Amino acid sequence: MSSYVSLLKTPGVARLIGAQLTARFPFGMLSLAFLIHIEQIFDSYAAAGLVLGAMSIGQAVAGPLTSRLMGRWGIRPVIIVTLVICATSIISMALLPLSIPSLMIIGLIAGLSTPPIQPAVRTIYPKIVNSRQLTPLFSLDASAQEIIWVLGPVIATFVAIQVSTVAGILLAAVFLIGGGIWFLVLPEVGRVRIPRSRRKLGVVLKRPAVLLSTIVGFMLVAACAALEAGIVAAFGHGSANSGWILCIFALGSLVGGLALGHAPIGPWALASRMLIVAVGMALAGIWLNFAWLAATLFLAGIGIAPAFAVLFGIVSASVKFSDTAEAYGWIGTGQLIGAAMGSALAGFAIDHSGAASAIFLAAGFAGLGCIIPALGRRWHPDLRGRDPSPIPDTEPIQVMVS
Repeated sequence: MSSYVSLLKTPGVARLIGAQLTARFPFGMLSLAFLIHIEQIFDSYAAAGLVLGAMSIGQAVAGPLTSRLMGRWGIRPVIIVTLVICATSIISMALLPLSIPSLMIIGLIAGLSTPPIQPAVRTIYPKIVNSRQLTPLFSLDASAQEIIWVLGPVIATFVAIQVSTVAGILLAAVFLIGGGIWFLVLPEVGRVRIPRSRRKLGVVLKRPAVLLSTIVGFMLVAACAALEAGIVAAFGHGSANSGWILCIFALGSLVGGLALGHAPIGPWALASRMLIVAVGMALAGIWLNFAWLAATLFLAGIGIAPAFAVLFGIVSASVKFSDTAEAYGWIGTGQLIGAAMGSALAGFAIDHSGAASAIFLAAGFAGLGCIIPALGRRWHPDLRGRDPSPIPDTEPIQVMVS
């Protein structure tokens, strides 16, 4: 733990983590806030699903595109433009009397203009810490993300029920704007310039580590999405037990991230961490008892943040600095598609076979996320004793000979 304290004392680290978590916090709130808001207006969960689906498609498409633009226009200009468009879209959806097609269009725009803060901060990290601190920083960052996905839905639900659904959405917009401005004014953001990539869009996926991370990230988030649906179905929408179970799952991730943050990243690192997730989820599906689920999903959670830390670490060490933002954008796209597919397949499984089937589905996704890196371990970088910082960009220079 002392190593994390010293890491947070490194100039710029604590404020960078705080700013990016604040700016990204709304995305832990908005799905649930819009779901409740649109269902209340149209008395239809299907309508809410269409709007959220349009927003997710926009986010998935935008990931690598806006990330790549940061190398062309700079981090601040891209985030300023996307922040203004995204915040305006979200506020419009909350305040204006719109039809479902109009909400879908604006939701798509909001998704397309999602500020690329996560790829930006992952690109900045290697420039503010030394190589020895980079892997623990990725682990700390992955653990801190649990704040977004645990507190976000709780706050959104509380405000939507106790005040109004509009207030819940507007509160998310306040976090987005406030956190975005905080992030933009940080000196670290101004000091780091991402070189313009000379490659075509998507070429970075030819890097085995990037493709591996995108696929495993898809499996990991699909597993979490299916698990969440299964837990909610197991206890019912009106029960607080599902919330407690998911909090315990997130606590396991936090503990795992802090405990395993310094573990060396060898060729089996990703497979071993995903194995913990798969085993915990498989055990959870056996018995839908509160205490059993709490214990098994705490175990499953221990592998979550460490797995994300490995994903970020092997990508950082495998691509040129100019390609890091786009690479992280592709990983984000894979995770968004995984979340949508995991939720959708879990819904079908619950309707057909009950809540336990969704949990076993989650275990299946996690199992694939373990098998794939195990089979592809030769493409998994061995970072033991190696600098995980991005490959420097080099270019020819003219030399004057007299």
